[in-house]
Amino acid sequence: MLEVSNLACNRGDHRLFSGLNFTLNPGQIMQVQGANGSGKTSLLRTLCGFIAPDEGDIVWRGEHIRDLDGDYYAELLYLGHLNAIKDELSALENLRVSAGFSGVEIGEKEAMAALRRMGLRGRELLPAKVLSQGQRRRVALARLLVSDARLWILDEPLSALDVGAVALVQELIAEHLARQGMVIFTTHQPLQVAGMEMRSLSLS
Repeated sequence: MLEVSNLACNRGDHRLFSGLNFTLNPGQIMQVQGANGSGKTSLLRTLCGFIAPDEGDIVWRGEHIRDLDGDYYAELLYLGHLNAIKDELSALENLRVSAGFSGVEIGEKEAMAALRRMGLRGRELLPAKVLSQGQRRRVALARLLVSDARLWILDEPLSALDVGAVALVQELIAEHLARQGMVIFTTHQPLQVAGMEMRSLSLS
């Protein structure tokens, strides 16, 4: 489904990584590992098509992602290490707006249900600026519940989360994989998905 061959990326005069080769098939999950500055976020953004690789190819369903345009992005959900939410908007508004930017129109009822499952009951209409860091992260993660994307690319999804929220994210990932979705992620915290073999890619 996703094929990466001979991928390389530079930052200025510094080569972050080179010669990366891997495939990811439906129902598979892969963790990108490496020290700070090794290029983990750059790799994820390259896989999303936000950064052009200096060498190599990224192929989705047999076609290079540069030739797919919106067809690739319709099947991709990227969650960065920043929450990308607006302080002045409520949790509900943030979720509906972010989903809309991804081409997914969701109603208020569906958005409210997603926020409540993420542990935000009673906070759906509060402006994001009054929420804690963990609650703001839950707002961002609620996108996982309303997306039809096949491929999830998650940069530090567990950041600022408590134990209960970490368990919920693991549950959501397990459900996505059971539907033959795919996940590529980075994290500095342990992430375990029951019954799934965790592949790893090390940038060193």
